[in-house]
Amino acid sequence: MNLPNKLTVLRVLMIPVFLFFLLVDVAGPAGKWIAAAVFILASLTDFLDGHIARKYNLVTNFGKFMDPLADKLLVCSAMIALVGMDRLSSLVAIIIIAREFIISGFRLVASDNGVVIAASYWGKFKTNFQMFMIIMLIIDLGNKTAVLIENILIVIAVALTIISLIDYLYKNRQVLSEGN
Repeated sequence: MNLPNKLTVLRVLMIPVFLFFLLVDVAGPAGKWIAAAVFILASLTDFLDGHIARKYNLVTNFGKFMDPLADKLLVCSAMIALVGMDRLSSLVAIIIIAREFIISGFRLVASDNGVVIAASYWGKFKTNFQMFMIIMLIIDLGNKTAVLIENILIVIAVALTIISLIDYLYKNRQVLSEGN
């Protein structure tokens, strides 16, 4: 268990803490700021674990599998909570979560064929926009400029979600044909 993998596991462990402060009113108005801070720290571990793994040649199959899964758990749990808080459209959450299920299923097929597929550039770009969108929705500044920024981030996140899905499936289409 190297440092990048420990950071990935830490990200997963931060999810319940994030959700607790987002959904349970124990800190009053500060709860959303604590939740945002925990979400930002968890998001930063995503950048940090990948950077360390590549820089020091610590890339592992565990990391290739678990890092994208940890991102999915963080982002999907945040979006489901935000839908419940009426901060995000359920349609947006469904599109984004459906993509994650499709990619996870695709990765399982690849794994059955002995292939481990690392995250792509589009997937990482998509994740970053989703995380920025979620941060803005958590802090809920409420003014017209913030709402405009939130809406722009939502549109970009959905577009990148669809683009990254198409790119991922196209680049790895041979995985589906290998079983036939």
